Amino acid sequence: MESHIAERSAQLPQLAEPRNPGMELDLDWVAAVQANTSAIERRCATLPGRRSVKKDHQAAWLLKAISLIDLTTLSGDDTEGRVRRLCAKARQPVNAGILRSLGMEGLTTGAVCVYHDMVPTAVKALEGTGIPVAAVSTGFPAGLSPFHLRLAEIGESVSAGAEEIDIVISRRHVLTGNWQALYDEMKAFRLACGEAHVKAILATGELGSLRNVARASLVCMMAGADFIKTSTGKESINATLPVSLVMIRAIRDYYDRTGYRVGYKPAGGISKAKDALMYLALMKDELGHRWLQPDLFRFGASSLLGDIERQLEHHVTGAYSAGYRHSMG
Repeated sequence: MESHIAERSAQLPQLAEPRNPGMELDLDWVAAVQANTSAIERRCATLPGRRSVKKDHQAAWLLKAISLIDLTTLSGDDTEGRVRRLCAKARQPVNAGILRSLGMEGLTTGAVCVYHDMVPTAVKALEGTGIPVAAVSTGFPAGLSPFHLRLAEIGESVSAGAEEIDIVISRRHVLTGNWQALYDEMKAFRLACGEAHVKAILATGELGSLRNVARASLVCMMAGADFIKTSTGKESINATLPVSLVMIRAIRDYYDRTGYRVGYKPAGGISKAKDALMYLALMKDELGHRWLQPDLFRFGASSLLGDIERQLEHHVTGAYSAGYRHSMG
């Protein structure tokens, strides 16, 4: 029983794992990385037909998904009140009666993700829960502010109590093949984070090709990223299954060579429970059960939780509730 409770409790990334220390930049390894786009797309297109779960099994997977959500608000009109409501939702993500009937009292989301200005509010609202606060940083979402200001922003968020920092890379380094510059940038961000764990946002929709996604993933891990993340959620193309497959396999290759596990976070556009199930199935197929824990996998999402709650309510009661009954903030 204790092991089940531990699995569903929110954790910091890599808490149960040696933290990825990074390694020297290996340009030969980077240059050897390729991506067969047609094969990747075929593999992902067959996933929904091969990996389908129903009834109790589906409910169990959806409960697992809740524990992996970085519940997020990143809007220009965010207020302290909205963030406090979001934190309340993170603490009690599903109607207490539904959780009680499923035997999952105490379930929480994996983290709450906000802009820097909202970090103190979120930290106070989550005090004593064990739910970490993640802050987007380094000139999010474009990452084009002066470098010293991006480093300073990380320090400010850590000082305010953020335990996880979601940084954005400079896309131009990938598009021009300047892997040394990307490596040096990522290494500096990791150093500025200190004990806080760093998620590297690749903005995959702006990198031009799946090969670039694979190479950027590898370089960020070499520089010490604790997680690699698809998107800011602000690009025109965000998380997709093909991009996820490429990044997941880069994580597997890195683990095979170094022995260090790096986490994965798809973000942007994942709003339906059935989509979450596909990502979980892909992770299970490619990386195994260990990567289905909060310290190695997160969803960056806001509206996803509402749809999962509706599906769980249907599972318990046999009826769907209106979507407006499950607002996030």
